[in-house]
Order: sequence, then C-alpha cells, then structure tokens
Amino acid sequence: SGPEEQARNRFQSELEFVQCLANPNYLNFLAQRGVLRERPFINYLKYLLYWKEPEYAKFLKYPHCLHMLELLQYEHFRKELVNAQCAKFIDEQQLLHWQHYSRKRTRLQQALAEQQQPQQQPPPHGNATTK
Repeated sequence: SGPEEQARNRFQSELEFVQCLANPNYLNFLAQRGVLRERPFINYLKYLLYWKEPEYAKFLKYPHCLHMLELLQYEHFRKELVNAQCAKFIDEQQLLHWQHYSRKRTRLQQALAEQQQPQQQPPPHGNATTK
C-alpha cells in the first residue's frame, strides 16, 4: 500500500465521515458519548472544513452535511446535540426542507417547460422564395 493508495483511502474515509454528519441521529450518538467534547475531535471537525471548497464539495452526495459541519464548529450546537429532541427537530427540519425543495423544483421545471414550448413551435409552412 503506497502513498497513492493511502491518500485514496484517506479521501474515501473522510468523504464518508463528512457525509455522516448530515445524519442528526448520528450526531446525537456522538454527543451522548462525549465525542463532541473531545479537543482532538473538535480539531478534526475544523480540519474537515476543506470539504466546503468546490473541488471537494462536488464529491458530496448529501451537501447539507456541510451546513452541519459548519454548525459543529460552535460549542453551543455541539452541547445541544446531547438532547435527543434537538436531533429529532433537525431531522424533521431536513425532511421538510427536502419535501419543499422537491415540490418547488418540480414546479420550476414545469414552468420552464411551459415557457419553452411556444419557442419550440415549427416555422410556418409556406412557399419559400429563392433568389
């Protein structure tokens, strides 16, 4: 296992971990076990902020994990996550966001399709004049 393979494994591990941060139940699990109070872990969360850069963020399947990563930089947020009700609230808000986002996106796509229909009408048929 050379340096290239180690770098690939590290990238994959960090990618998977950052995406796990999108799960409020996982964050609650970490908080209840005291992990979010440990200085080395807090430093690791700060290090992971590089995922916000476009060249890394493009690999994320769950981009809202970046918002959670940002919130985890704050001690107050880390402390609140110990409460299961906090995690449940975040989970519900994420669900509402995705439901609203899906409906809004569908409406926007329909409106765009309707807008483009008149523009896609074939030219009128008639006698073409040639010079």
